[in-house]
Amino acid sequence: MEKLDLGRKILEMAKRIKELREIEGLSVEEMAKETGVSVSEYITAEKGNEELNFAFIYRCASALKVNVTDIIEGSSPLLSSYTITRKGEGQEIANAHGMTYYNLANAFQNRIAEPLYVKLNYDENLEKKNKIELTSHAGQECDIVVEGSLTIQVGSHKEVLNAGDSIYYDSSAPHGMIATGGKDCIFYAIVLNPSGEPIPDLTFSTPVKENRIPVIKDDKDRIYKRFIDVKEDEDGTPVKIKFKNTEKFNFAFDLVDELAKREPDKLAMLHVDKNKKERRFTFLDMKKESNRCANYFKSLGIKKGDRVMLVLKRHYQFWFAMLGLNKIGAIAIPATNQLTVHDFEYRFKSAGVSVKLIQKRKKRVKIIRH
Repeated sequence: MEKLDLGRKILEMAKRIKELREIEGLSVEEMAKETGVSVSEYITAEKGNEELNFAFIYRCASALKVNVTDIIEGSSPLLSSYTITRKGEGQEIANAHGMTYYNLANAFQNRIAEPLYVKLNYDENLEKKNKIELTSHAGQECDIVVEGSLTIQVGSHKEVLNAGDSIYYDSSAPHGMIATGGKDCIFYAIVLNPSGEPIPDLTFSTPVKENRIPVIKDDKDRIYKRFIDVKEDEDGTPVKIKFKNTEKFNFAFDLVDELAKREPDKLAMLHVDKNKKERRFTFLDMKKESNRCANYFKSLGIKKGDRVMLVLKRHYQFWFAMLGLNKIGAIAIPATNQLTVHDFEYRFKSAGVSVKLIQKRKKRVKIIRH
């Protein structure tokens, strides 16, 4: 099951890369050059026939002028002029009530409607019972039947639609539909928001069944259990949390170092610098490097309670320094390197900063005591 989900995720990312490439008017040869792979390797990746590593996705995002998350999650649509969805290429967004939904405009920015292509499976038992599960959501909706027959209920009213028929209704009213006539039904559902604001991703709720799924208890020795008590209801849903041992809690020691002890080779941080160079650090790496920072800071006289301003840009050493200061009990205050002298003076006085750590050049840190 996990392999199937991963394969679908790769295909979705590959489709986004292809669509964005076409929008930018770039050829596969140009993209291959931008991503540092051969043309054949790029074509294979764009078809979703192999796993896409982070470096490749990062280079694609850079070439296509989008964020990495836009490619991975498709959460920030880019198009503002028009978008074309070819037959069979809609983005699958949900599967509920025997229906599979495909969004036909997922890449369009600030859209005021959700055009959906819907496949509804025929169920003989549902047709015999003539009982339709109802749901509701904000806005109005227009459903247009393409193939098969659709029995739709809006409120207490039921109608039968055949190919070519359509219905327009207030979708905040309870509504639902089933395929009838002995075969599956295909229809378009166009959901509109009357406020004119972009419609958030649709969520399709499944009615609660009488037979509840048994709750699977997590009996593993999780680190968080040392510091948080969780109260759950009969369904296993957390309803209340209570923090404990807060006076002893230290993020660097109790979480990072503990994970380094349990899973030393587990990836803790993936850093990509401005030159697109990747650096990978395990939890054991984070423990060792933060220990070095803590010892260095102590040698400078930094002690528990000191307020230390960090100006280390976006270098990976920033995280070592943060954890190191945490270990000796100092208070870290991150700051951007774009601050002026006046900005620094204001922050020194307001926050009571005693030490400032500034990265002046590559691999060189300047210590300033205030």
